[in-house]
Amino acid sequence: MSAGIIFLVFVVSLFLSIPVAITLCIVAVLPSLFNPAFPAGIQLIIRSMIGGVDSFPMLAVPMFILSGIVMAHGGISKKLFNIFSYFIGNKTAGLPIAVIITCLFYGAISGSGPATTAAVGAMTIPILVNSGYDKVFATALVAVAGGLGVIIPPSIPFIFYGMSSGTSVGKMFIAGILPGLLISFCLMAYAYYYCRTRGEDKEKLQENYDAIRSVGLWGVFKDSFWALLSPVIILGSIYSGVASPTEAATISVYYSIFISIFIYKTIKFKDLKNILIESVRTYAPILFIIAAAIAFSRVLTFMQVPQQIVAGITSVFHGKVAILLIINVFFLFVGMVMDTTPAILILTPILLPVMNAIGVDPVHFGIIMVVNLAIGFVTPPIGINLFVASSVTGIEVMQIARKAFPFIIAFFIALLIITFVPAVSLALV
Repeated sequence: MSAGIIFLVFVVSLFLSIPVAITLCIVAVLPSLFNPAFPAGIQLIIRSMIGGVDSFPMLAVPMFILSGIVMAHGGISKKLFNIFSYFIGNKTAGLPIAVIITCLFYGAISGSGPATTAAVGAMTIPILVNSGYDKVFATALVAVAGGLGVIIPPSIPFIFYGMSSGTSVGKMFIAGILPGLLISFCLMAYAYYYCRTRGEDKEKLQENYDAIRSVGLWGVFKDSFWALLSPVIILGSIYSGVASPTEAATISVYYSIFISIFIYKTIKFKDLKNILIESVRTYAPILFIIAAAIAFSRVLTFMQVPQQIVAGITSVFHGKVAILLIINVFFLFVGMVMDTTPAILILTPILLPVMNAIGVDPVHFGIIMVVNLAIGFVTPPIGINLFVASSVTGIEVMQIARKAFPFIIAFFIALLIITFVPAVSLALV
């Protein structure tokens, strides 16, 4: 059975709305069913699925998911937003920029785009609307800025990429800092332009600002201190060498539970049961996808698909710039129709040899891939951040997508800079 037929079955299955994990299992076993002599038989596929998820670095994923859910229930995003609003809440586009910075910091806690969108959006969108901002604009802002959750470290997609490519997860985390800041700056620039040209309700903004200022700098800082300390503890333990990413993820769980129960007192011990159940429900489907994707990638390796793709791309397109542009367009399309996790696990072993052939650093390629797929969070038909934001506000997904389009353009400008200026990704590494 040829690779073309395998991918055709894969695409058709996705369009038929067959779950991604089931689709991956189907295409993984097809070659051995049609050719009993194929080396990757069903037994090998099952061993690959089990062995692929039996990994110490993989434990970081459920830990970061659990930590993010605890933080969401603990109201940590509100603490972060208040401290940023205190300093810039009365400036032009101050509150929208404060939302973007909050997503940036919350992403450094949860490592998840949808979790960042849900936690920050549920708290900040009502504040923006009460301050006179258009509800659809506020929703689109949070949906796009939520994508920072997978770029700023610690990032769950970076963990998957590191596992698939053999690249150090710690290096990926460090490399994600400057791209995350660049994307944030581009989003802030458009938010400033929008508010400057459309105008703001200065009276309502001043009322909101006065309410925050009335607490005083010390009061706001004291209330936000433990939330601000979260990314410092998580990232500091990784970069200092005190803990591996997996150990830092476990530290973040204990820390989030401690401050939510004993300091902020926003959750109780009895709430932990439901939080754990929610975490298992969130991670279990991801785990199944991971196992199936690893098995499928093993089958593709036996079929020598990566080598065929390298030969095909390098024979048609000549020059590093042309290949990078094609790869970006391809990733943008993939992000529109496929979730981030299976996309990374399937495409990394296929396309990494192409990048190696044209001299692109694996760390730089990982950043390019994740930034592209982060744009997919806010592009239909998948656009998971759009659906999360829609569930928070009740606004139709396509209405949010239209308002998010200028933000996506800003995101895309940052992507081009990241792609063709490797130093943005590699300077700190």
